[in-house]
Amino acid sequence: MSDFAITSLLIVALFALLGSGVWIGLTLSGVAWIGMQLFSSRPAGDAMAITIWGSASSWTLTALPLFVWMGEILFRTRLSQDMFRGLAPWMQGLPGRLLHTNVVGCTIFAAVSGSSAATCATIGKMSLPELARRGYPDRMAIGSLAGAGTLGLLIPPSIIMIVYGVTAEVSIAQLFIAGVLPGMLLALLFSGYIAGWSLLNPGRVPAADTRATLAYKLRESRHLIPVMLLIAAVLGSIYGGIATATEAAALGVVGALLISAAQGSLSWETFRQSLMGGVRLYCMIALILAGAAFLTLAMGYIGLPRHLAEWIGGLGLAPWQLLLALVGFYILLGCFLDGISMVVLTMGVILPTVQAAGIDLLWFGIFIVIVVELAQITPPVGFNLFVLQGMTGRDIAWIARAALPFFVLMLAALVLIYALPELATWLPAQMRR
Repeated sequence: MSDFAITSLLIVALFALLGSGVWIGLTLSGVAWIGMQLFSSRPAGDAMAITIWGSASSWTLTALPLFVWMGEILFRTRLSQDMFRGLAPWMQGLPGRLLHTNVVGCTIFAAVSGSSAATCATIGKMSLPELARRGYPDRMAIGSLAGAGTLGLLIPPSIIMIVYGVTAEVSIAQLFIAGVLPGMLLALLFSGYIAGWSLLNPGRVPAADTRATLAYKLRESRHLIPVMLLIAAVLGSIYGGIATATEAAALGVVGALLISAAQGSLSWETFRQSLMGGVRLYCMIALILAGAAFLTLAMGYIGLPRHLAEWIGGLGLAPWQLLLALVGFYILLGCFLDGISMVVLTMGVILPTVQAAGIDLLWFGIFIVIVVELAQITPPVGFNLFVLQGMTGRDIAWIARAALPFFVLMLAALVLIYALPELATWLPAQMRR
């Protein structure tokens, strides 16, 4: 049977299982088992057991459940309300005023969360009621939150970066460092758009509440101290070479528990809820990773990645053409799958092609994360759209239209990172010296 026929059969099996409601992780394992049974001489059961055990027992992956748990703990604290109090006085003088709290709040919380959905939900819980009460337009408030919430994937510590690092065998600490400047770039683009929009629509931005003095701003800034200390502890320990990503994640969990206890929001019930929430989310991710590892092995035995890489190499595509095709492919895939599933499902096939094109895997990791961010606000399965729909009661199509300008800004960021790859590679190079 030809490679095209084998690929077509496996793709049909994949979407048939997904369409029937089978969990994504089990679907990936099922497709891999079909592929190995039909097109490989190695026993599928033996390969499945060894591969799934190997993927589940990876020490590098230990950071993942810890960062997930840290985000769950912080989600149940008063951190979001305190952040709004600390940020609002500083935002009043900017064009767009309190709309910037969405961007700045998401940027700060992303540095202790690692999850796009958690960032969007936590900051939305803080900002949307306040912005609505003060008369800010819903479309801009919700759209800016949908866009800025995706920063949870790019600004370290990032769950998707851990997944990519394990899959592509790239240093997770280097990926974290590489995400800093692109994350700041996206935040500046978002705030710049808000400022430009407000200058063009001055009548739609409410007047400042009061003219805050510098002393008042500094006094209110004390509410930012807990989260800034946690960021310094987690990221500082990684960048300073004091701790690995896993050790920093454990430090983050302890710090989150201390913050929760200091705020009086730590009880046995919130502890249990955060632990169970973290376990549920990690089990879902782990099942997907295990299925993807088995699928990658099966594809290797069948030879599809090598044949695909040779076929694409034979097309003579320039690197920019390959990347452009991948952007379109991942945006399309994002209409049906979540970000983690997209990465683990495709890396086994995509990475040989990317390496053959001479693309740096560290830079490509940041590129992929931004593309996955785009998928977070792509209907019908954009996770941030689901989060905002649950919080606002708005239709997903309406939220997607509100987020469209920020979708375009993320595309612009991809172009900038391609034109200036140093945005992703310069800081890791400095840290290696």
